[in-house]
Amino acid sequence: MASRSDSAQKALAELTAKYGNVEVEDADAIVALGGDGFMLETLHRNMERELPIYGMNQGTVGFLMNEYREKDILERLNKSDLAEIHPLRMDAVGRGGGQLSALAINEVSLHRQTGQAAKVRVLIDGKERIPEVICDGVLVATAAGSTAYNLSAHGPILPLNAGVLALTPISPFRPRRWRGALLPCESIVKFEIHDHFKRPVSANADATELRDVSEITVSQARDVSLRLLFDPEHNLEERILNEQFAI
Repeated sequence: MASRSDSAQKALAELTAKYGNVEVEDADAIVALGGDGFMLETLHRNMERELPIYGMNQGTVGFLMNEYREKDILERLNKSDLAEIHPLRMDAVGRGGGQLSALAINEVSLHRQTGQAAKVRVLIDGKERIPEVICDGVLVATAAGSTAYNLSAHGPILPLNAGVLALTPISPFRPRRWRGALLPCESIVKFEIHDHFKRPVSANADATELRDVSEITVSQARDVSLRLLFDPEHNLEERILNEQFAI
């Protein structure tokens, strides 16, 4: 599979001519050609198939991708390391009563929709932890997604096998000293939006959005497993570790 970029389409043609191609229903693995955005798209589109996905970078950053090389792909696939991750499940309720359930590989994030800051109550496993955080938003990130939006919001980078999630505020105004928290993966995080008519908030599970939300619950979807393949010399665990020493 390939993104619509010229370089990815060229790579698809080259690899298909050399190795052939099959329909996804007949595949043992998926080779995804593109950037991190295309990898997330491919994972979302094939969640129910549980096929291992081996990405090769034809995008910009390529954090979730392997280096693109035309040679020895079958050998690389056979030698690759498997990283199995669980996405987050977002259950959001709109202020009009509408509901949305969606999965997020990187993060579930809340964002203010107007110039006014959001006011959010934070509960963990049913216990109130912050009565009200005034902010541009707040997010819950997986380890695999901790180097993406979470890192840009000054959240921590999480080792893949640490068994924790990152709870990170986005541009918090009050309380000033709160910079987020690390939570066990089993935690159930609930956000209640205060003044949601006056201060509307949207909720995003990766690229899936529900606007004008009043309540959001986030938990790890242990019943869903995503399988990514990486070259042994540069597997996902190593990449996340390296990001902590990037200058």
